[in-house]
Amino acid sequence: MRFISLVLCVLSLPLFAQKERTLQECESALQQNNLRLLAEELNVNITDAEIIQAKIWDLPQFGFSANLYHPQGAQLFNIGPTKSAQITQLFLLGGKRQKQIDFVKSNKELAQLQYQQLTQDLKSQLRESFYSLFFDQKKLKSLLNQKSYLSSLLKAYQVQTAKGNVALKDEVRLNSLVIALNNDIAQLSNNILAEQNALLVLTGLPDVIQPLLDEEEVGQKLAFQPLLTVDELQKKAIENNADYLSTLKTTESAQLFEGWQKSLNTPDLTGGLQWNQNSGYYQNEINFTLGIPIPLWRQNEGNIKKAQFLTQQSAKNAALKKLTLEANVLTAYQTWKNQYEILENIPQKDMDNLDLVYKGMTGNFSKGNVTLIDFTDFTESYKQTVLQVNEMKKQILISAEELNRLVQVPIF
Repeated sequence: MRFISLVLCVLSLPLFAQKERTLQECESALQQNNLRLLAEELNVNITDAEIIQAKIWDLPQFGFSANLYHPQGAQLFNIGPTKSAQITQLFLLGGKRQKQIDFVKSNKELAQLQYQQLTQDLKSQLRESFYSLFFDQKKLKSLLNQKSYLSSLLKAYQVQTAKGNVALKDEVRLNSLVIALNNDIAQLSNNILAEQNALLVLTGLPDVIQPLLDEEEVGQKLAFQPLLTVDELQKKAIENNADYLSTLKTTESAQLFEGWQKSLNTPDLTGGLQWNQNSGYYQNEINFTLGIPIPLWRQNEGNIKKAQFLTQQSAKNAALKKLTLEANVLTAYQTWKNQYEILENIPQKDMDNLDLVYKGMTGNFSKGNVTLIDFTDFTESYKQTVLQVNEMKKQILISAEELNRLVQVPIF
């Protein structure tokens, strides 16, 4: 009962909430609606705010002093003629402000690279789900057609078995085929539901997506071969992969942070003006004031060492990321090539005649020209071939998209 409900769910979704969409339409919806992508984009805005904050000067300080209590007259707030006021301003020395601004700007560039990488990752996930859904639906359609025929055949055999006209083993043989088909259909139905759910989350669209792909376009994608060698693909990846470039930017940012921390050891100057009514050498005198910390020790030494370690750590992470990226490009290319060569070695004539031969086999079986054993063996072989060929095509496109994701320039 659960199996029937699952299949009905998969088949009824397109009837009530389906909408055909191209891959380009799905990618456009992802860019506009994906909540994870929109949230990551705000990180760039956050760094813009940090740059604004880093450019703001410290506020000037105003001070005022006057007598609070007149001890002889026992009076409060007897201000008298000895008032004074001053205004001071902190001046950062050693290029602290600019070094902080440069560091925050590098963080913005890092946020932009992380946003770019997330965009590539989500697009890759979307394409994989899109192609998976397309080929899994083709598999499901074929299996449902086979199940419809075999179920009708099984019912006829059950009637004849009850009458004693057909051996029970023949009925059991057919029933085992139907059970295997039901199991394959259930697994495919689960896969299709998961892929449709992934597309809904990625695109933020309200309708169940039906992949709109032209068979000719699919054929062109499957037949396409990259013109670049593995070495050239690895070089392109090093130049363009945002995930790797972000590790380089992290190293650069760590170096800027280290320079900023070193500048904090430079004492800052506090300057200002002071007015005294009567407490100075002159009446209503105006004085200037200067103040600077005495650098008896390096008060930021710990943060400097931390920044140096962060720079070293970032450099090692960048080196590791480069090795990993090159290895991943090689693996993705070899995975695509293996799948491509297997499909290429299957004669196109056999692929074109597959359904035609199946129809001929069912027709001959109905006429009694083919034995049940030969028919069931062929049916099982046909089912596996359909599943494997479509899976092979799916994996070719998925491995091609993985290579696109790593290199991040159009390859396929």
